[in-house]
Amino acid sequence: MASHRKSRPVGTRVAGIRTPALATAALTSVALLSQSANAAPADDRPSLEEVEKKVDDLYRQAESATDNYNAAKEKTATQRKQVDTLLDDVAQRTQKLNQAREELGSFAAAQYRTGAGASGTATFLLADTPQDYFDQTQLMGRLTNRQKGAVDDYVSEQSATMKKRQEASQSLQTLTETQSDLKTAKATVQKKLADAREMLSELTAQEKARLAAIEKQKQEEAARKAAELAQQQAAAEEAAQEATAPQESTSTPTDSSYATKAAKALAFARAQIGKPYVWGATGPDSYDCSGLTQAAWKAAGVDLPRVTYDQVNAGTTVSLADAQPGDLVFFYDDISHVGLYIGNGMMIHAPKPGAYVREESIYYDGESAIHSVVRPA
Repeated sequence: MASHRKSRPVGTRVAGIRTPALATAALTSVALLSQSANAAPADDRPSLEEVEKKVDDLYRQAESATDNYNAAKEKTATQRKQVDTLLDDVAQRTQKLNQAREELGSFAAAQYRTGAGASGTATFLLADTPQDYFDQTQLMGRLTNRQKGAVDDYVSEQSATMKKRQEASQSLQTLTETQSDLKTAKATVQKKLADAREMLSELTAQEKARLAAIEKQKQEEAARKAAELAQQQAAAEEAAQEATAPQESTSTPTDSSYATKAAKALAFARAQIGKPYVWGATGPDSYDCSGLTQAAWKAAGVDLPRVTYDQVNAGTTVSLADAQPGDLVFFYDDISHVGLYIGNGMMIHAPKPGAYVREESIYYDGESAIHSVVRPA
């Protein structure tokens, strides 16, 4: 069909008007400039390396926020128990206060019935005999002493109850603030994870393939560094054994005890391999990083704190060269990640959202990411 059309004169039509060739060239230039302007934002897109770094940073920030969430959650549970205890105490004291008030009322009624408040002469005139007056006076004395004791008890109980009510009110306020912190930490985690997922979703298939290649290269470098550390540790251990060979019989039972506990912790950790990372999780179906290390050492009879920045203080710091299986390896300046060292430069850890508990080189994010090594128990 197109081959039968008549050729058009030079130029194009704009709004129904035929334009000369010069005007056509000008319009073409404008169109090209417009296309370039529209394409400009594409040049502002971050490079693949920048995307990878940003995503890793977001995951790290999410993990740090997870620790804040875990700490607030633990604190909330403790404070809720304190509030419940205080409220129970207030209820019991209120009941005692009501009983004391009833007792005072019974004394007042007794005084009224026996002529309390009347002068001694009036009471004597009401008495039939001097003996009656004596008996009434003795009764009034006993009532007065008992009433005074009841009043003292009432005032003391009232003061204690008011104090407990104030403590309960303050604890409730603190609990409310902590729950607010918990909500904020949770929202921060969710926001960081959502941002990371959004950045990854915007990558093309080709970019995702390149990203996977970069990740593979990083893993290979991490494995190489782990192998180097394993060789260094093996050489150091061999040298130490040769140096202490004559004194082998004097080895302390402490090392043996730690090795036994560490073996139990590692056995537990290995059994969790393949389970998903879930922020805030402590098992048994999923874990975050500190939830895994806490559960592993609990299986060995050692109670670790819940969060990384408390776990880092729950033992003795050792050098990386002296790291032994079972030691905790902490990462980053904010101590936002932890793994369980298994030897040969490797660890078991719950890496990040979307990943699973796995064995990995302690150099998975570079040597500079390693913060410290701590030996618990």
